[in-house]
Amino acid sequence: MRIAYIVGTAVATMKDEKLRGHRLLLAREADLEGKVHGKPFVAVDTVDAGTGDLVVITEGSSARQTDSTQNLPVDAVVIGVLDSLEMSGKVTFKKS
Repeated sequence: MRIAYIVGTAVATMKDEKLRGHRLLLAREADLEGKVHGKPFVAVDTVDAGTGDLVVITEGSSARQTDSTQNLPVDAVVIGVLDSLEMSGKVTFKKS
């Protein structure tokens, strides 16, 4: 799993039939302070996340383990929206 910010949405009118009805979000990996880095990537939304949310993403075969993504051709799935991050007793991120 990794931490990422949702930076937008991806719209694909032509896609695999199994993906119809699934929302695609554009994400960028984030560090413990919530600062983004790296290239954007597409993830399937399973938790109604939105632009600006700091989320937890699972990838690879684990991405196909949720009830709504089982047996789908997906590689990255948003599985949670983070409220805060804490490391060594110090809060590094807190949702405003």
